[in-house]
Amino acid sequence: MSTYNQIFGGKVNAVSSNPSDPVKGQVWFNTTDAAMRYQSAQAAGAWASGGNLATARRYLEGCGTQTAALGFGGYTTVSSAATEEYNGTSWAAGGNLNTARHDFAGAGTQTSALAFGGYVPSSGIQSITEEYDGTSWTSGGNLATARNALGGAGTQTAGLAFGGAPPNTGKTTTEEYDGTSWTAGGSLGTGRYITSGAGTQTAALAIGNYNPPPGAITEEYDGTSWTAGGNLNTARTESGTSGTQTSALAFGGVPTGGPPPVSVATEAYNGTSWTTDTSMTTGRRGLGGTLAGTQILAAAFGGGTPANSAATEEFTGGPLPVTKTITAS
Repeated sequence: MSTYNQIFGGKVNAVSSNPSDPVKGQVWFNTTDAAMRYQSAQAAGAWASGGNLATARRYLEGCGTQTAALGFGGYTTVSSAATEEYNGTSWAAGGNLNTARHDFAGAGTQTSALAFGGYVPSSGIQSITEEYDGTSWTSGGNLATARNALGGAGTQTAGLAFGGAPPNTGKTTTEEYDGTSWTAGGSLGTGRYITSGAGTQTAALAIGNYNPPPGAITEEYDGTSWTAGGNLNTARTESGTSGTQTSALAFGGVPTGGPPPVSVATEAYNGTSWTTDTSMTTGRRGLGGTLAGTQILAAAFGGGTPANSAATEEFTGGPLPVTKTITAS
């Protein structure tokens, strides 16, 4: 049997206060209140079926929360302008995008959303931005750099756009939105496209990459510059996401290798590293996720299996890690 010293490389430490960021399984003695404590593991979550989208599609964008989600755009056999609103049980029609498109990015909530970039077969790669108020979409300020297959994060008045194509090696370009116009932000460390995002304009994640091939790279943004984060356990691209920079969820996507070219993998991020969680029921690529949701309450919808899907799955996470006191019994 391995000892604590062998696992963690040291003895149980005596400290005057609990560690600010303990890792799973860490044990310490708090000298202030004379208590032995440890950090518990996070329990596994579970996926359950939700209501189907009215329009099956892939390469759509999503935002909002598990009980107030928004799915918009995408690809059926042509680019779609359809917007649908989810109440935690079923989807209802919302106002259509002004420009039907796919392979774009989004941010925000069900009543205050942002859609930017993308691809329209008849006119190519886009720089257009649209804003949703819960009823209809209106034009916003254009991206400085037209691109598709980019990542997004943030809100309607504080959005973030990063990466994208062309070229086939991916862009490092980052832009920040103030509700009116886009300005240059700090460049990604690794150029990428078909990437996913989570978090806010000043605390964002860029998750996965295609550079090519599908990769595991995660980068963290502080509002000025990007730095390396913990790598995904399953290298992939086109995944759905939910949560914040220090508490995110990534699910589905296209893994390295195959067939089939879709993943059911779900991973949770704690600001340092990714941990494998319960797999989705149906693997999908190019799916929508609840960007403004949480790590323990998220939704995944649409995507390709590779056939277009209308399915919605809802994730309920297990209890987050907590500090516990060891007592005699």
